[in-house]
Amino acid sequence: MNESALRRKVEHVDTDASGVVHFSRYASLLETAGLEELERRGAGLEVLSGQGLDLRVRELRVSYRAAARFQDWLVMVPAVEHVGPASLKLGVKLYREGTGPEPLLLAFGSLDLAVVNKENGVPACLPPSLSSALKLAP
Repeated sequence: MNESALRRKVEHVDTDASGVVHFSRYASLLETAGLEELERRGAGLEVLSGQGLDLRVRELRVSYRAAARFQDWLVMVPAVEHVGPASLKLGVKLYREGTGPEPLLLAFGSLDLAVVNKENGVPACLPPSLSSALKLAP
């Protein structure tokens, strides 16, 4: 796994009555991993806010491959897939750890985010310093 991978244990709150992670929880996992990647690259929510910027989700996509279950260890691997003048696309792959020689891909998805002015929600350009930080290879 790469250096930006995040580990998380599935908690009871993540699951349905049968102990399987509810499909809706994957959106939260993708968002958490993606925002952690922005933070790691020096362009997290606090930094954006300090520049008068915020992020809005324009599109969320999730593809499911296999179920995660209560107490599984998950590995989330985020990546910055695209940086536009006023947008970002974050991709995340979610794996189950410890099921064989290689982690099992459970789900993958992307968050397409608009950069907006924090005060009025109008689209805004990323400052060159943040854009550069996000475009750097991990």
